[in-house]
Amino acid sequence: MLLLAIWLGSGHNSGVHSLSYSAFKHQLRLGNVIEVTLKGQQLSGLLKPGSIAVPKQSTAGRSWLQLLLGRSQKPQPGGTVGQPKSRSGARRSSARGNVHGIPFTTNLLPIPDSELLPLLESHHVTVKAQSIHGTWWETLLVGTLPWILVLGLLFYASWRMQQRMAGGLGSGGLFGVGKSGAKRFQKGTSTTTFDDVAGAENAKRDLHEIIDYLKEPTRYQKLGANIPKGILLIGAPGTGKTLLAKAVAGEADVPFFSISGSEFIEMFVGVGASRVRDLFADAKREAPAVIFIDEIDSVGRARGAGLGGGHDEREQTLNQILSEMDGFEPHQTVVVLAATNRPDVLDSALLRPGRFDRKVTMELPDRVARKAILEVHARHVPLSEDVDLEKIASRTVGFSGADLENLVNEAALLAGRERRDNVNMAAFDRARDTIVLGQERDTILSDDEKRLVAYHESGHVLMASLLPHADPPDKVTIIPRGRALGATEQAHEEDRNNIRYSYALDQIGVLLGGRVSERLVFGEASSGAEMDLKQATRLARRMVSQWGMDEALGPVAFRHGEEHVFLGRELGQERDYSEHTAEIIDNEVIHIIKNAQAQCETLLQKNRAMLDALAERLLEKEALDTAEISQIIGEN
Repeated sequence: MLLLAIWLGSGHNSGVHSLSYSAFKHQLRLGNVIEVTLKGQQLSGLLKPGSIAVPKQSTAGRSWLQLLLGRSQKPQPGGTVGQPKSRSGARRSSARGNVHGIPFTTNLLPIPDSELLPLLESHHVTVKAQSIHGTWWETLLVGTLPWILVLGLLFYASWRMQQRMAGGLGSGGLFGVGKSGAKRFQKGTSTTTFDDVAGAENAKRDLHEIIDYLKEPTRYQKLGANIPKGILLIGAPGTGKTLLAKAVAGEADVPFFSISGSEFIEMFVGVGASRVRDLFADAKREAPAVIFIDEIDSVGRARGAGLGGGHDEREQTLNQILSEMDGFEPHQTVVVLAATNRPDVLDSALLRPGRFDRKVTMELPDRVARKAILEVHARHVPLSEDVDLEKIASRTVGFSGADLENLVNEAALLAGRERRDNVNMAAFDRARDTIVLGQERDTILSDDEKRLVAYHESGHVLMASLLPHADPPDKVTIIPRGRALGATEQAHEEDRNNIRYSYALDQIGVLLGGRVSERLVFGEASSGAEMDLKQATRLARRMVSQWGMDEALGPVAFRHGEEHVFLGRELGQERDYSEHTAEIIDNEVIHIIKNAQAQCETLLQKNRAMLDALAERLLEKEALDTAEISQIIGEN
């Protein structure tokens, strides 16, 4: 079609001579014009043979399209076009109209020429006229060709999108934008079971009856029991919410649909609600089935909050989710699992009975659970004989399941970097230090800075050793790691679910030990205690305003921004107490910190020899473990 358009535009004019308007008028006055054809501002016609000299043609002047289509005339001997010699030697005109004359073309003047028509009539020239519009098939071709190309590109893009999305439900291509896009796992393809979820015994116990219902729904239906429509998995990041949802589908051996809440929202209005309808329709056809919506807080936040009112796309998607969960029939065994780490921002209509009426809390694993998780992730890792998973579990207080998986992977990477055949305990220790403290930096400290850091960290270690209710020191280093120039770790002897007043006071004393040591030895404090002061002030303020541990204010809680349950972030809220009470809170916080500082000063002055010994050994070895710390303190 492209070649045809080029030929129509240029090829049919080959062999036609172009004359200027003045040359045409001159030939007309000489009587050499036989006929003319008017077409808009263009005039074409025939001249008498021999009226003008025609140069010879060669293939060098012919276009590639003329050569391809054979539209140009072959060069003829002689000086005039269209007069090849016949067998008798006489000249004859060629088949290209030269029997009648030489074709020519010219452009008319933009202003009317009043003498043209009289001049044509006086010389008895045949005058013809043509419409400026082409033939019907040319008009049709020009009008439809662009649309054919555009539609072809659209269908090609749709086909390419279908190829890319062939693995999911969203294989509707360009015209399937309303498809859910959820990942679908066929029955029997999910190999994750409860054996792969270590530590979450309480959560697995809550979900066992859901699995039994999916396997044998009639047993519960005979008793008049209805399966819970929605189960909300609540927990901190990395506690295994997604893994547990996959295990439910694997244990029940049913189709599993997995999608993130953010995938429902697009720039097009109504797409989110359409995807919700498509997802639930597919699950109902495959029932019994499990739908898993990860990060449901991205679409399930409380409606009417912030800008947009009730007409934005997110709220319309939430309304569709609520409507679909209400539309389950009693015989439709479809379970909706959802995960979030922000349950406080979810809409109340989403949490009411009949929708997400069961909440399963995923907690950080305790020591026994941490050991079980380590065993799961270390199943395919060759471990050395000196590896003690029990000891590693006791030193990883506060680690989530994802953190423990990362710990095993980091230890394996370190062992591979050293070209070892197995992973030893030293690799686990270094991996833990990397996760907790950060990577070692190549920052070069001067002797004065290194001495300052050594006494600062020695102050933390000594206070952790002397204060009776504080956690004992586990490791100290003056090697720069992450954003810190040095670090002190404390060994948590047990998982603490409750904080006592004595423990909180001693913990503040440990935090202030570094700064007090600097002032005792160097006579002034440095900026290295910035994070220590922040943590000590935050802990003292909670003791006073939230935990009722201050005698001046008594057992009263004063809200100053509710702390997030899992993320430890404060949400901005107005305080519900007076300025006078705020002043008392500030004074009591200062009083607690100053008393702790005075206690630190007394203890460090009495045990200056221990402080100096710890600092000197740190300057020598740059890192000390529990045994070395105990030896130095015992010797002094």
